Amino acid sequence: MAKVLVVDDEAIITLQLEERLTRFGYKVVGMAASGEDAITKARELKPDLVLMDIVMPGTINGIAAAKVVHEELDIPVIFITSYADDKIIEAAKRVHPYGYIVKPFNELELKAAMELAIYRKLTENHELVKRKKKKMQSLSQDGHGREAGEESEDLIEPESKAILLDNFYQGILLLLYTIPSKFEPLYKNLIEEGIKKGDRILYAYSRSTIHKSFLKEIQQEQIITHRIKKNELDYLLRTLEKNWDQATISDKTGCWRFLVDFSETEEFDDILAIKKYILTKKKSGFPVLGILAVNIENLQSEQINKLSKGITKVIVSTGDETSISIAHKSYPLESLSVVPQAVVEEIVRKSLEPLVLSILDKPLSGYDIVHEIHNRHNVLIPQSRIYGILYELEQAGILEVKTSGKSKLYSPTATGKLYIAQKLNEFKFTFQHIFGGTTSESESISS
Repeated sequence: MAKVLVVDDEAIITLQLEERLTRFGYKVVGMAASGEDAITKARELKPDLVLMDIVMPGTINGIAAAKVVHEELDIPVIFITSYADDKIIEAAKRVHPYGYIVKPFNELELKAAMELAIYRKLTENHELVKRKKKKMQSLSQDGHGREAGEESEDLIEPESKAILLDNFYQGILLLLYTIPSKFEPLYKNLIEEGIKKGDRILYAYSRSTIHKSFLKEIQQEQIITHRIKKNELDYLLRTLEKNWDQATISDKTGCWRFLVDFSETEEFDDILAIKKYILTKKKSGFPVLGILAVNIENLQSEQINKLSKGITKVIVSTGDETSISIAHKSYPLESLSVVPQAVVEEIVRKSLEPLVLSILDKPLSGYDIVHEIHNRHNVLIPQSRIYGILYELEQAGILEVKTSGKSKLYSPTATGKLYIAQKLNEFKFTFQHIFGGTTSESESISS
C-alpha cells in the first residue's frame, strides 16, 4: 500500500483527497497546509508520493517545497493546483514533477496520475539497479570470486504492477518488445493466473529469475521450465511436442499455458516453426493459450510480418513509455510502421483542434472543455494538450482570456469567431472527403 502526503491549505480539499485516496487503496500518512510543513512531514514520514498545492500561505510555496522534497528525499511530487498559467507551469517544470493536475479534477484523472507517477518511480529505481549491476559486471571478478556476467542472487527487484483487462490472457498473444526486463511482472502475472486456475504451464526463457518464485509448482510438474540456449531452439520445439502431443482429454488440467520469451532472434526460422506448431495445436482444438514474446530490435519488417501472421492479439512495445495494443477487430494490419513522436504529436493536435473550436461558443475553462469533449465523444484528453491548443489560439488573437475566480475562461474574439467558422467549415468538408458521403451546410463538426 503506497503512502501519500497531502499538502493543501484548504481543509475541505485535504479531507476530500483523504477520502478518495483511501478508497483507491492508498494510505494517507499525513497532511500539511504550507510549504514549510510539507518539507518537515516529508522528512519525518518518508511517503511514497506527495500531492502538493502550489499557492499556500508562508514563505515557501509548493514549487519550492517540491524542489526540496524531490532533490533531498527523492520522493515524487504531483502538483494539484487551481493555477495553470504559463509562468507557473514553467516554474513547476523546473522541479521535475511527476504530474500536474488542474482543479477542479475528477477521480479518474487523479487515480491515473498517481498510478503513473508511482510506476514511473519504480521504473527509475529498477533502471538504477540495472545500471549498478552492469557496473559491477564490467569488472572481471568481484571480491567474492563471482565471474563477470553472472547474476547476483541478492539483487532486489522493485515491486511492479500490471493493469490487465478482462480476458487479456485468452487466446494467443504476440508481444514484440525492445526492453526484455520490462515485462517480467507481466510474465509472473500470467503464471500466477494459470496456477490459480489449475492449468499446466510451460515457461521457456533465455534470462530470468521468475521461475525461482515457483519452485513448489515446478517440483510438482505443474510448471515445466526450459532454458533457451543459443543455437538450441530445436530442443524447445521437442519439449513442446513431448508434453503436448502426449496430453489427452483425460488430463486433469483444464488448459495448457505457455510463455516463450525469445530475447535472441538469430534462429528466426526455428522461432517461426515453434509459432506454427502452437497455432496448429490451437486450430486442432487443443486447449492452449499464452504469450510469444520476441525482441524485435534486430528484426526486419518482413520478419515482423511473418511473426504476426495468424495471430490476432499483438502488443508492440517500442520503448519505456510507448506500447501499441492491436485488438483482434483491427488485425491483421496491412503494415505496421514506427514514426517519430513529433509526427504523432502533430497528428493528435490537428485532430483535437476542431473538437476544441466546436465547443467554444461560450466562455469556458480548459477543464470545462476537457469534460465537454468527454461527454460528447466519450474520450478523455489530457488537459495539457487542451491548454497547449488554447495557448496557441490566444497568442494568435483568436481567443481572449478572462479570469473568473481562480479559473481562466476562454472565448472567441470578434476576429476569432470568423476564423472558427471558417476552420470548422474546412474541417467538415475535409472529413467528408476522407470518409466519403455528402455533407449538408447545417451538419455540425461533432456529427
